[in-house]
Amino acid sequence: MGILNNTVSICQFDVVGTPPSGDLAAWAVENLARNGFRSIEQTSEELSIGWVRLDDPQDGSFADETACRHDHYLAFSLRRDQRRLPATLFKAYFDQAQEEFLAVNPSFNKVPKKKRDDLREAVRGMLLARTLPTPAIYNAVWDTRRNRVTFASLSKNVVDLFVDHFNKTFEGLRLVPVHPMVRAAEVVDEGLRAQLRAANRTTSEAVLEQIEANQWLGRDFLLWLMHETMNAGNTYAVKRPGPAAQGDGFVAYLNDRLQLAASSEHGVQKVSVSGPQDNFSEVRTALQSGKDMLEAILFLEKDELLWKVTLKGELFHFASLKSPAVTLEKDDLTDPQSERQAIFYERMALLEQGLQLFDSLFARFLTERLAPTWASREQDIRGWLDAA
Repeated sequence: MGILNNTVSICQFDVVGTPPSGDLAAWAVENLARNGFRSIEQTSEELSIGWVRLDDPQDGSFADETACRHDHYLAFSLRRDQRRLPATLFKAYFDQAQEEFLAVNPSFNKVPKKKRDDLREAVRGMLLARTLPTPAIYNAVWDTRRNRVTFASLSKNVVDLFVDHFNKTFEGLRLVPVHPMVRAAEVVDEGLRAQLRAANRTTSEAVLEQIEANQWLGRDFLLWLMHETMNAGNTYAVKRPGPAAQGDGFVAYLNDRLQLAASSEHGVQKVSVSGPQDNFSEVRTALQSGKDMLEAILFLEKDELLWKVTLKGELFHFASLKSPAVTLEKDDLTDPQSERQAIFYERMALLEQGLQLFDSLFARFLTERLAPTWASREQDIRGWLDAA
């Protein structure tokens, strides 16, 4: 699912560090080109990793800077080509090579170790040369105005690969995940910053410790929103900067599928509740038994526009984020490049508006969660659960 598709899974990072003075975008494009993807189709190499253009995964030269530079955005992709040999195929050819060696060397009862190693490498090289590499392409958009990168994958291995390659490509910079506590610090009202710092359950700056210690943020947010879905008007106001006007109303609610889990001496027990929810009775029963909410499908509506996303509560990753379709008014004078640019800007505006609504919703939750009245509010929520 590419970042310009209607549906995409994304995570976000802040870019920290000190870039060189001057034109950041020009410097970034130079580094992308220096670490651009190189094809291995005509070789027997097993792996190639590098950057390519978002709109042309065959081009890792970045000779045309405008192809990835869109106002304050830099758009590019990480491409990984890898040859994979089926184990059974390799074994068949390797066994055959050993038999042929023994046939012409009858004085040997078995192939000597050094010769076996040579045969193994020779067979591997021969098969790799005859195997086409499988490409995998992952999109990224760097908002240089906010120093935030949006990456279109949630696979841990792919995310780790992207972060490592980004950090090596752009010397002096590094990526830091926008996990729940980072997002909370960004959206919380100025008057509640001290309360948020006090609620942070670790003093460590280590990302993994921040995530692990503050899982309550995602769990409480999903619990609060489920209660809001059933007992409130579900209407909120835009409070964060972005494409939507400040103060505009929008609707937010949970529905369709929720996942819960609890840890025990026998391992982690997970429960998924699917289908339209009338009163969340199954979910409430699971919560009463000690399970916590891990993820849920969140709907955001504004005017005629609808966003649907599976929110991962632990990391605030956005899985299968479905945005409204891009609609452009075409005319006979529109050239392909202008059309691609228009699609890019419209897609980014819709994506950013959906995240703007989410951040506004999260900010609303924090005003209640960090208020002195939260204990009473939580008691009301727990009483509602007990009434299931």
